[in-house]
Amino acid sequence: MAEIARGPRIAAQVSPDALDDELQFIKRLGVDDVVLWTDGANANYDYFCRTKDRFERAGLRIYGFGNRDVHNQDSIVLNLPGRDKKVEQYTRYLTDLGRAGIPYTTYAHMANGIWSTEREQTRGGASARAFDLSSAKEGRWKDRTFTAPITHGREYTEDEIWENFTTFIRDAVPAAEAAGVRIGIHPDDPPGLPLGGVPRCIFSSLEGYRRALKIADSPNVGICFCAGCWLEGGDTMGSDPVSAIREFGSAGALFKIHFRNVNAPLPHFVETFIDDGYGDMYPLMKAISETPFDGVIIPDHIPTMDPNPRVATAYTIGFMKSMLARARAED
Repeated sequence: MAEIARGPRIAAQVSPDALDDELQFIKRLGVDDVVLWTDGANANYDYFCRTKDRFERAGLRIYGFGNRDVHNQDSIVLNLPGRDKKVEQYTRYLTDLGRAGIPYTTYAHMANGIWSTEREQTRGGASARAFDLSSAKEGRWKDRTFTAPITHGREYTEDEIWENFTTFIRDAVPAAEAAGVRIGIHPDDPPGLPLGGVPRCIFSSLEGYRRALKIADSPNVGICFCAGCWLEGGDTMGSDPVSAIREFGSAGALFKIHFRNVNAPLPHFVETFIDDGYGDMYPLMKAISETPFDGVIIPDHIPTMDPNPRVATAYTIGFMKSMLARARAED
């Protein structure tokens, strides 16, 4: 089982196959922690160990290692054929993470993917992800596209979504606890909307998270707090982001934070640079600094800065480091 470093740390999200110069770039930013994603073909003990050794030689700690093939799975969310095999794959993945000494994974419970519309421009003409409910037609995850109005043959009820989550998380918890791996559940993106006939009724509000964490009843199940999703939901989330961070942190349920901003809440938002959205990100960083939280904060969905994508990463991480340093100095 892996030991988890104390306190909040800023991390970078990179490919497990990143070249050595990319790892050197991350170190030059003053970042020591990373989170990685792979697919089911590579999500095994040997691959995790090889990758971990390579990153450690570059001076980087792997905090989390996601597996896209057990994330946003309709067979789990909707209890479709193949559900039990997918859960078995998930629990085996948790076991391998723990054996490899990797302490964390993110899980999302969306049956029909992340929904977006055509990319739009934010500050300076930078290209950014957007969502406009009036023109939303599809969700995507990996190589799958889920098309409106009904993505899975019929409309599902909220009770079904809750029942399927309950069964899944109770199957997953013993493996997570035995492996010493923490599962951070990401909010629905976008939150709250019944997209494609599937309600987004659990991870779209403070009350939904409270109920879900009570069902899980495990110190190994908590939240991957996405500030962008919380800001997308606005008042419908039932709490402002700062209050939510403080509540989850005080409960020991805050495992990872996605630091993202948007220009407005639903029904139409465009993702922005972190200093240019409608959310004031410093109070959020201040709350992170003051709240019990042993985990990482990553930049998320950064708008493009052509021609070199590293510029946008460096800008965002530098801004985040400055905010965290200021917040710590004021503690």
